[in-house]
Amino acid sequence: MPERAVTAPAKINLTLEIRSRRADGYHQLESLVAFAIDAADDVSLRPGPGFSLTVEGSEAGELSGENLIARVAHAIGDARPDLTIGAFRLTKRLPVASGIGGGSADAAAAIRLIAAVNDIADPHAEFARLAATLGADIPVCIGGGGRKAAFMWGIGDEVWRPGGARLLPAGGLAAVLVNPRVAVSTAAVFKALGAGPLEEGESAAPELPPPLDDLDAVLAYVGDRANDLEAPAIGIAPVIAEVLETLSGLAGARLARMSGSGATCFALFDDLETAIAGASDLRTKFPGWWAAATRLC
Repeated sequence: MPERAVTAPAKINLTLEIRSRRADGYHQLESLVAFAIDAADDVSLRPGPGFSLTVEGSEAGELSGENLIARVAHAIGDARPDLTIGAFRLTKRLPVASGIGGGSADAAAAIRLIAAVNDIADPHAEFARLAATLGADIPVCIGGGGRKAAFMWGIGDEVWRPGGARLLPAGGLAAVLVNPRVAVSTAAVFKALGAGPLEEGESAAPELPPPLDDLDAVLAYVGDRANDLEAPAIGIAPVIAEVLETLSGLAGARLARMSGSGATCFALFDDLETAIAGASDLRTKFPGWWAAATRLC
């Protein structure tokens, strides 16, 4: 079979509300998630016997430990030895440990490729439960081709996308992503948050968001909801506050927030041209930061 390739877009938490801490240490959350289709890693698969992984790209040197693609492939191979896997190649462009789910997006892309070469029509239905045991952000990155906004809750294992409709405006949201090249430990941020224990009824499905048809609707919805990890993350990495202030000061910026557990932050703009100009300005003024203009879908 020929090699297949997909993109693994960055996952952006437009909102991230932490409800409680479960007895197993995981946290109950609610999050509106978008995907940065112009800021992504690439993952390809040449189907064949066994498994292998080659990693390249500008951010490859920042990776350490066992790659999530390998963990997912081995778990799927153990659960379904009848499936064909093969040789993966990851081109790493997204910053590592940065709150944009780069590793989870890569693993989800690998799952979509395994599903494609094995004629599995719904990779989320087939593999999301298994994937959630390896990374809470993986399930939301599997469906919608990894390119369609979703709402997730539970520990991230419950994912909803409106059938036949969009959560975000057609054409996406113009945005700038910025990472100050500071890795932030997700575990440390959650520990600093100190969420209370899960109470009865808190695992119930939350109120789902309506379709957000334009930027003003997005700003109203997001503006009413926080990223609860932002304050504890700033306590660990104060540069995040500088990034947020800098983004808020860009010409045309409408809202600035941190994604995930940090340190990547984003700002929303009226149009992509303004976002591109803002990202260019940031790269000139802060050459040590990673900055990208993109569309969130």
